[in-house]
Order: sequence, then structure tokens, then C-alpha cells
Amino acid sequence: MKSSLQISLALFAAGGAFTKICAEENWARFGGPEGNGRSAEKAMAVKWDASSVLWKAKLKGEGQSSVVNWGDKLFVTSATDKGAKRWVHCLDRKTGKVLWEREVACAKPEDVHKMNTWATPTCATDGARVVAFFGPGGIHCFGMDGKPLWQRNLGEFPGTWGIGASPIIDGKVVIQNCDAEGPSSLVALDKTTGAPVWTAKRDDKPKGGWSTPAIINAGARRELILNGEQGVNAYDPATGKDLWFCKGYAGRGEPIPVLDHGLLYVVNGQPGNTYVVKPGGSGDVSETNRVWNANRKGGRDLPTPAVVGEYELVSSLSGTLTTYEAKTGQILFSERLDSQVKGSQVSATPITTGGLVYFQMENGEVIVVKPGKTLEIVSRNKVDSASDEIFRASLSPIQGQWFARSQSTVYCIAPKAK
Repeated sequence: MKSSLQISLALFAAGGAFTKICAEENWARFGGPEGNGRSAEKAMAVKWDASSVLWKAKLKGEGQSSVVNWGDKLFVTSATDKGAKRWVHCLDRKTGKVLWEREVACAKPEDVHKMNTWATPTCATDGARVVAFFGPGGIHCFGMDGKPLWQRNLGEFPGTWGIGASPIIDGKVVIQNCDAEGPSSLVALDKTTGAPVWTAKRDDKPKGGWSTPAIINAGARRELILNGEQGVNAYDPATGKDLWFCKGYAGRGEPIPVLDHGLLYVVNGQPGNTYVVKPGGSGDVSETNRVWNANRKGGRDLPTPAVVGEYELVSSLSGTLTTYEAKTGQILFSERLDSQVKGSQVSATPITTGGLVYFQMENGEVIVVKPGKTLEIVSRNKVDSASDEIFRASLSPIQGQWFARSQSTVYCIAPKAK
């Protein structure tokens, strides 16, 4: 019988060094084309400062959604009046000028944690429409000119945490995670009309709906992957049929599993192991398809991991970065990214581009790391933000520029060539 290490080495070799991705002009959903923070852009800026800010745009209210785009139209959300009013903003990429804004009313706003907002999910767009999800405020679809196309109520979303899962567009449907502290589901809606296409029942007590679905190719079939309180589920994206489940080691399913080397790299928000699952299974695959698991250091509330070549990088809210051998789970190091700077927590999903990993800190600093057996910080970058601004949204690499978002302001970062 082969050992688990032999199996993992074989799967690692079969999976290849990287999942193939194509260069993108549009960062059209949370985490980009694959939902995992990877960009195919090879020449994004590595160093910048306050002088690199081309423009900044103050938004109505506050939020934590990341910037997405289609062409020269940027989309981002915010909320005012303690969630009674939610906003979808369309900005001009070149100037930051507001092209249009649409208000969404919410009669009974949900409770939110102090680290959350009433406008945390990121928009999704396909170039013909833009979709925004506001929990009890509903899911809303607008034309690229801001014309309302449809809206649908998806539940009350009870609990004390709030929501965070972003919609994705897959072919003819919009898919939305509706986990809550109560009746929960995963739904697919017709993207043209908003009519229900399928609904998959979820655990009724997942303690919150924060993870955004991701669709992967697992051999001959496509799988819709969703992290959760108990572990990872895979569904048929065409029908919502539950394909397989792998039990996790801890609760809070915020981070999105990342596909690389033909495997899914998974972490959860509460302290517990990180683990790797081979997709393509059936039923409960906790014993059969889990390749390895390893101790995870650094505390709670982790962003999505980054997998680059031979390394898996996992950061924690506290700013501790742990790097593992991607093929075995061996811990190479666990160190603070920055132990001296106030507010040096990490909430945002890291962005991987050009072989480097960009960590957005809550204080606005971006720390760029070169993956390896030891911590190698390539650069530290900061815009001239106010001391009370908090950056929990992920960076967005769009057409050669970086877009950062604090709770209240969008920054276009475009360093001048030297």
C-alpha cells in the first residue's frame, strides 16, 4: 500500500506546476477569473508610494467589497444609515468619476460584526450586467448603464456576523451562497430574469455565509466548490446536485479553496489544520481523498491561501505568514509579516501575479512576498490614506493598474515608469 506521502507526491507531479490561466483584461468577480486571487498579468507594479496614486474617489457610506471591472467601468458597493441604504457605484477607470449610482433599500438590515459591513460582498459582471448581493437587501442586477433589470429576495440572514459571500456568474446563471445562522442554501438564478434555476440545501447552522463559490475542472467534469462551517462541498454547477463532501478541522468557512497541482488547498477561519483534497470524488471523501493535513499556525480568520509553484502561503488575521511545501504539507516557516506597525492585520485575500504574492494589510500597507523556504519581503508599499481608514477589501489588478479600497475610498495606483 502506498503511503499518503507517496500518493501526494504522485498527485503533485500529475497536477503540474500551475493551473493554466489566461491573461485577463477584466477583473470581473471576487478574486478574479478563477476566484482565487490569481492574475496572469506579468508586469504589475511591485513598488509604489503616495505619489503613485493617479486618483482617489470618496464613496457614499462604507463597505468592504473589492473593485471589479468590465472595460473602463469599475463597480463597487457601500452602505449608509446602518444598512438601510445600500449602494452600487459605477466609476470611470481612468478618472474615478462616478458614472452612475443606484440605491438599494433594506427595510430590516441584518446585524453585523464590528469587522464586517453592510456592503461586503463583491459585485460580479459579464459585460452585459452587474450583480450585487446585499443579504436581506436582496440580490440585484443592473445593466451596464445602471438600468435595474431584476431583483430577488433571498432571505433574512439572521445572526450576529453579517454576510460576506459574493455572487459569481457562470454561463447563463448567477450563483449565490446563502449560508446564515438558520435555514441556508446555495442558489442559481437565471442571469437574464433572476428566476430560480436550482437550489441546493445547506447546513442549517453554518454560523454565517462568507465563502464565495468557485468552479473548477476536475477531470472530465466541472465542480462547484464551496467552503463552509463543517468542511468543503462540491456540487454540479448545472443542477446543484451534491457531489462530494470533505470534513474540515475547524469552523468558519471564509477562505476559498484554491486549485493547483490538480488538488484543492483548504483552510478555515477558526484555528485548526490546513488540508488538501483531491477533487472528483463521490459522497464523503474525508478518508479517501484527503491527501495531507498540517498544523496551521497564526490564529483565526484566515484569508484565502496562495499557492505558487512548490509553496502554499497562508496568512492569518494577526499577520502571521506560514509557508508549506505544497506537495507534502511540511511547514517551512511561520513568521509575522510586520510586527511593528499598528493595524498590521490581514483580512484581504492575497493577490498572486508575476510569481509574487501581494498582502493587503488593514492599515493600507501592501507587503509583497517572494514565495520560498524563508520569508523574503520584496517591497512594502503605502498610499497616503487617513489614519482611520481600514483596508479589508482585496487588491484588484486591472489593466496594469492596482485598485485598492478602504471602507470609504477607492484608490487607483499607477506608478510612473522610470
